[in-house]
Amino acid sequence: MAGSEVGTDELRGLLAADQMIIGDLELPVVLRRIVQAACQLVPARCGTLVVLAANGGVAERVHVGADGQAAEPDSTISIPIRVRGDAFGTLSLAADGPVTARDEQLLAALAETASIAIVNAQRYARAQSRQTWLQASARITRQLLSVEGEEPLRLIAREARELADADLVTVILPTPDGQRLMVEVASGRSADELIGFSYPVENTYAGQTFKTGEPILLADAAEDGSHYVHLTEVLPAGPVMVVPLVGTQRMRGALVVGRVRGRRRFEDVELDMATTFANHAAVALELADARADQQRVLLLEDRDRIARDLHDHVIQQLFATGLTVQSVAATLSGDARSERLDRVVSGIDDTIRQIRTTIFQLRGPLGPQTGTARARLLDVIAELARVLGFDPHVEFDGPVDSVVPDSVVDDLVAVAREGLSNVARHAQAGRASVRLVAGPTTLALEICDDGVGVREDHLRSGLANLQRRAERLGGRLRIEPDRADGTTDEPHSRPGTRLTWTIPLH
Repeated sequence: MAGSEVGTDELRGLLAADQMIIGDLELPVVLRRIVQAACQLVPARCGTLVVLAANGGVAERVHVGADGQAAEPDSTISIPIRVRGDAFGTLSLAADGPVTARDEQLLAALAETASIAIVNAQRYARAQSRQTWLQASARITRQLLSVEGEEPLRLIAREARELADADLVTVILPTPDGQRLMVEVASGRSADELIGFSYPVENTYAGQTFKTGEPILLADAAEDGSHYVHLTEVLPAGPVMVVPLVGTQRMRGALVVGRVRGRRRFEDVELDMATTFANHAAVALELADARADQQRVLLLEDRDRIARDLHDHVIQQLFATGLTVQSVAATLSGDARSERLDRVVSGIDDTIRQIRTTIFQLRGPLGPQTGTARARLLDVIAELARVLGFDPHVEFDGPVDSVVPDSVVDDLVAVAREGLSNVARHAQAGRASVRLVAGPTTLALEICDDGVGVREDHLRSGLANLQRRAERLGGRLRIEPDRADGTTDEPHSRPGTRLTWTIPLH
């Protein structure tokens, strides 16, 4: 082709352009320098590099030069940029003069250099990212093994969100019955709305990860309707990674990492790094748990001694004192002093009930009462205390362990979990109480809080499951304003909520 041979000056210009492109390893800088080098080589008043997304759309636009100046049709040139044989993007230039065959040859040669520079920049970015993930893994291990520090799962979620450049990260744990999954902690956008949220295991990506132990990569959670992704409850979720937290003995949980729809998809290499990070974090959790178990054994031994003393000495002395006061009150029948003594006896009975509850709490889930209604309720209350941010007041009234049928315990625990989860997610409460009353013919579970009250939409949706459980057992669910601390009619006070779940005992 006449006039198409590249002269010495053009070769010098191409060499200078190549040196400009390969002079940096940061991908955003490399892309901008590609456009700048092309504009100088042709020359052109402006240029744009359009980077393609995985789905064929536009992932990024890099523009250099004057804006708003339309080029003549015969002074526009576009060349493809290919990386490892795949289409990476298109470079378009608005040339200052007519485009010649030599310009096309020079740009084609420049595109080859650009491809190499992009590959090197991508490798550098992956290496930097991998190093950052590994450093975070080491940092988490140090913090989990330290005496003081951030709560472990919250630390893992926060680090994962920052490293993955995600909008929302949650840590999912299975409930004790294995039928549901619960958001233990969340970090990022709308995180507070998801903490304590639970949902069935079936037909969920998190549940699939729990069954297989394999990570899952989704390009767009909104488009994929085959399985449920809980992030969609509060976020227009697009790219999502579901990564297992696999320890040496068992799967501890799962990380669900999400970006809003329209953002860049997660790549396979990011999934690999997130999986490695999660595995390191899970092993660190096991190490921390092992150390905590040693401390817990010592603590339980001390608590068991205190519980025995309370049961064998304090309760017996209080009981004897109550009988003595009651016998004195009987000799003063009709006297005002008799009523005062009766109130003292009632106070002693309340104290005995509170001490018995304290004994079970001291013995904890590793004590001999594991599996009873009382113990399982204490377990779920302790579990949700972390989500609530405080310890609820707990009270048992009546022969709870002897009259509650085993067939009802699962429903009882599920109601307590759902009720306290609603308090954590919606009530904005500072205090809450749980009271289980076993009467001659009925069993009642009361959950009270001092929060903002329950909205109508929550009555229709979030508590419908509790209503169905009560009706199936021949009982009922009642929700009304109340204050967990027992006060009423305070000016400008929040209404609070009392949830009462009652079923008959046959």
